[in-house]
Amino acid sequence: MVINVVMPKMGESIMEGTIIEWRKKLGDSIEKDEILLEIGTDKVDSEIPSSHKGTITEILAEPNDVIEVGKVIARIETDGDSGGLKVEETKDETTDIEELLPEKIEVKEKVMIPGKKEKPVERKKFFTPVVLKIAREEGISLSILESLDGTGRGGRVTKKDILAYILDKPKAVTVEETQKVSRVLGADVVEMDHMRKLIAGHMRKSLDTSAHVYVITEVDMTGISNYLNQSGSSFKEREGFKLTYTPFILSAVVKALHAYPDMNASIDGSSIVYHKHINIGIAVAIESGLMVPVISKCEELNFLGLCRKVYDVAVRTRGKKISPDELQGSTFSITNFGVFNVTMGTPIINQPNVGILGVGAVKKRPVVIESTAGESIGIRSMMNLSLGFDHRLIDGAGGSQFIDSVRKYLEEMDLNQLM
Repeated sequence: MVINVVMPKMGESIMEGTIIEWRKKLGDSIEKDEILLEIGTDKVDSEIPSSHKGTITEILAEPNDVIEVGKVIARIETDGDSGGLKVEETKDETTDIEELLPEKIEVKEKVMIPGKKEKPVERKKFFTPVVLKIAREEGISLSILESLDGTGRGGRVTKKDILAYILDKPKAVTVEETQKVSRVLGADVVEMDHMRKLIAGHMRKSLDTSAHVYVITEVDMTGISNYLNQSGSSFKEREGFKLTYTPFILSAVVKALHAYPDMNASIDGSSIVYHKHINIGIAVAIESGLMVPVISKCEELNFLGLCRKVYDVAVRTRGKKISPDELQGSTFSITNFGVFNVTMGTPIINQPNVGILGVGAVKKRPVVIESTAGESIGIRSMMNLSLGFDHRLIDGAGGSQFIDSVRKYLEEMDLNQLM
């Protein structure tokens, strides 16, 4: 019996995945639940186990190929009836290519009829299997194919047309050529891994999308710091994990977002989307990069609930057990670079949010203390907060008021009523 291995659906909104690495080769035997390959999406990388025991008879996708959910990517031959799909003879190379690129791709092209200005008329554009095969081998996208002027009947792009395009287009510098130059200069060239490419793309897109503005304020964390020293041990003994500054900051941010709903909104074209729930993304550093799992409906959680959620998502993210659906839907984000002993930073907004809070390290230093009795200098535990916000929606006054409200909630928090 031959079993089809298809691109799995990794989340509700995930419609395709990228082949990162095959852990098995053609002809290898594999056990049930043994890792077959690693797949990446725009949210998370995942190791995919085999659903059956058998031998790898076909591998239909290469590393870096982007495959639609449900598409066959490999086949496993098993012993006996395992409930899988029967597959007849192995198809030849041409058939496989046509399976990935349909025999005829239909594209609707708008054409204006002379003398008529009101409505364009749509005509159909087809591409033959030969043209599609060449396009796939040369890495030519469908959008480029659509833009080519065909010399065939009805403007169809012929084999001659696509070969002429390939000859005329500028030659790209290959990785091999770059490596040769780098070796001469004494440098090493390493291809970005899948996650780093995704992070690079998201960060560049955010800078191109949002008008980033930053405000920074100091927060006196002495009260919270003392509370951690006094109650940290009993909390860990009771809950099984360490109490950190993060839940305190999260709690203050939730209250501030209630007071300033613009910061919990997003922009869709020229419209403002005000979100019903407060879903906060928490940046978590992992070995290969950065992930932002989301704690949903934070407004419904008490302080202890926030503590448990922060710990849970952090552990599962670092253990690669977070699901793609838990990495989307944030309405605001928090990144804590203070855990790396950094006192201040200007983080990039996590799209489609309009704000992100950067948390610096808590440091003891001398500060001026003002009171009704006068001024004095004392040693306090101080922290810098930086707020990055999208100036398309949030003005300087709104951003400043929001971060100041976070400061007040932290400094004036009633620590005796937390739990």
